[in-house]
Amino acid sequence: MKTIIIGLLSLITTGAIAQKLNSQTTKNYIMKKVKFQSSGLELVGDLYLPVNYEEGKKYPAVPILGPMTFAKEQAPTEYAKRFAEQGYVALAFDPRYRGESAGLPRELEDPIAKVEDAKAAAKYLASLSMVNDEQIVGFALCQGSSEMLRAVSEDSIFKGLVTVAGHYRDREGDIQWMGTEEALEERIASGKVAYNTYKQTGEVINVPAVDETRMDVGMPGKFVWDWYHTWSDKGIWVNNYPKMSDALLFEYESLTAAKKLEKPYLMIHSDNSFLPEVAKRQFEAVPATMKKLQWEGETGHLQYYDDTEILDRTANQAIAWYNSIFE
Repeated sequence: MKTIIIGLLSLITTGAIAQKLNSQTTKNYIMKKVKFQSSGLELVGDLYLPVNYEEGKKYPAVPILGPMTFAKEQAPTEYAKRFAEQGYVALAFDPRYRGESAGLPRELEDPIAKVEDAKAAAKYLASLSMVNDEQIVGFALCQGSSEMLRAVSEDSIFKGLVTVAGHYRDREGDIQWMGTEEALEERIASGKVAYNTYKQTGEVINVPAVDETRMDVGMPGKFVWDWYHTWSDKGIWVNNYPKMSDALLFEYESLTAAKKLEKPYLMIHSDNSFLPEVAKRQFEAVPATMKKLQWEGETGHLQYYDDTEILDRTANQAIAWYNSIFE
């Protein structure tokens, strides 16, 4: 199992503005710290605006979901800046349980909660005076893609979707992710034990989110460790994973949502993005008449997170797609 999982993971290498807390202006964008509600919990985000935005003018807007266990300061911020530079209002936010947002237990990985948080983020954007509520679109990376896919398919507030290097979810893909069906069942079982322990006693059983050698963590493998632990060292991201997350994580699938998606959809993926055959399977399931699969050869999964050239290219592709929807 260890060899299989590490082999798979090696692919990863190749409201109102009055709610603001503070703001930051550069020559390319304005960032305002904001708060909004989701299921009664306070979420915190960084709202990025075009530097020359005009009062009274309406702009398209995009809430952003990042990968499994993400913090908003990671890839979501990189894309939010680029969207703002091209005339969009973009929201990078911490989902409940993580970062600056509320919710217990901390660092819980709950895909359904992220779906609801993405919808809440879109509704928050729609409440802003400078946002065109007919031009709100979804954007997501890695596992956030499977959650944003469901949010966009379920809520009419979204008018389109772009997903990048997506980790899409179905049973066959989860078995491939874990290496064997037995390994998947073991992880589900231990997650349920931890979940029942929490329900009965309030105790949260935690393991690291990433580790170089341990296989019982959220995302095992050296290559994931190499990328994530630097964020932990900076104090920006917490290397923690409540084990009961597995009881929620592996109940989730995105194929059903893909089969219901009628809105314009751009999927950006590559041979070296995670589980490429699963991505193709989910794309084929989408019934939307306006859809495109942008396949990018050997671009590495993590290049979509922090490689400047790839970030620029991907943001430009997303903006071009969104603009085509609004024509």
